[in-house]
Amino acid sequence: MDLRSNEPFWLQKNGIVNSYPTLKESSECDVLIVGGGITGSLLAHQMVKDGYSTVLIDKREVVHGSSSVTTSLIQYEVDVPLYKLSRQIGKKAALASYSACANAIETLEGLCKAIHSKAGFRKKKSLYFAADNKAISGLKQEFEAREKAGFKVKWLDSSTIEKRFSLRETCGGILSSEAASVDAYLLAHELLIYNTKRGLRVFDRTELQSVKYFKNHVVASCTRDIKIKARRIIYCIGYEAKDLIKEPFVSLKSTYAMASEIDREHLKPLSTTVFWNTADPYLYFRTTTDGRLIIGGADEEFSDPQKRDSKLDQKEAELKSQLSKLWPEYKFYTDFVWAGTFGETVDGLPYIGAHKEFPHSYFVLGFGGNGITFSVAGMEMASYFMKNKDHELSPYFKFGR
Repeated sequence: MDLRSNEPFWLQKNGIVNSYPTLKESSECDVLIVGGGITGSLLAHQMVKDGYSTVLIDKREVVHGSSSVTTSLIQYEVDVPLYKLSRQIGKKAALASYSACANAIETLEGLCKAIHSKAGFRKKKSLYFAADNKAISGLKQEFEAREKAGFKVKWLDSSTIEKRFSLRETCGGILSSEAASVDAYLLAHELLIYNTKRGLRVFDRTELQSVKYFKNHVVASCTRDIKIKARRIIYCIGYEAKDLIKEPFVSLKSTYAMASEIDREHLKPLSTTVFWNTADPYLYFRTTTDGRLIIGGADEEFSDPQKRDSKLDQKEAELKSQLSKLWPEYKFYTDFVWAGTFGETVDGLPYIGAHKEFPHSYFVLGFGGNGITFSVAGMEMASYFMKNKDHELSPYFKFGR
């Protein structure tokens, strides 16, 4: 599946950070990780840290799938509001899911410091604002639910939002203390480089073609029928898992994003906060460390890459129009525009866990707007899996829930 199009900003900004060979001879390992994006790189980091002999493969160049098109807003907020999610799956499960994402932000900050990352990780606040007056009632319920759950939140009325951020017609919103932004493309590369120095073996342009299951191990057949024998497989293939797992568990969406020219002076009011609204599909935006504004949204049902890509001009105009209504004084000059594909689940939660059809296997599939934080949570969950232990989040993220 083609997961990106046109000129993603991160690829142009960073260029070729590093490249890896194809797998040319059969190999053995404790853990085979399939997928070399931000999720795969995080899981590889955990496996190496835990002392496992680890091999990572990707059918493309590493970090050239969805991780090259993400806008990388890092939030604890799940796409389904807390008060709605509590009704849907229960208060305990909903709070555990939100808390896991909040904890993941702190974990990610510590990880970036530990590897001396230059990927621009920045702690920020998050403003979740009403797209119109009809959304105010639900947004205030959400504020009350988060405040009661102990999250650090403030209610901002529309005049305060306009004064503080220059944004108009917001009708009020929730300001949260926990959020961040990062260059996920660069961070994934940094994690792979860091861990190859510690024994991780990485092979790109190496596609997993089939797997045979034995009592205590698996044998994966890859490109050119080269074999990898492993105790366990961890699948970090995101939305492409839809091609592997036959039952319906995720719906695919096309999403669009663009990055402005550098404009630090005018964007300064937005630099310490990430933004998203209650619209469906929602609009989201944040600044970059080099002084650009990245804005995304205009999601729709995915049909095929060609149809998705043919709408780039239309979606660019749509996103600019939405931003202009919020911030009429600001002129957005487009430097990059691109499209990608992402997955959406009914409850906004990921699928992280074992699957009955795949012995000795574990899936870490972060979906929706929280892919990175869910992947960070998946690091600990996969570590538990390798030790045959149960994790407290497993019932909430499992297949067939």
